[in-house]
Amino acid sequence: MARVHPEKILEYLGQELRPALEKAVKAAVPGAEFDARALYAGFLREVAKSYPSYEQVPDSCVQT
Repeated sequence: MARVHPEKILEYLGQELRPALEKAVKAAVPGAEFDARALYAGFLREVAKSYPSYEQVPDSCVQT
């Protein structure tokens, strides 16, 4: 099993994931107005609280 740091991975992938999160929220809450960067930053803070350290994931989730 590999060990990953969820917050660091999400920070690294932020440019790709931020627009996807924005689309998902807009689809789930039509008419919602929000700052996508602030939303993603808040999401990262919550991830950091929930997963403050490294987590084990199956080897099939990573490629070395």
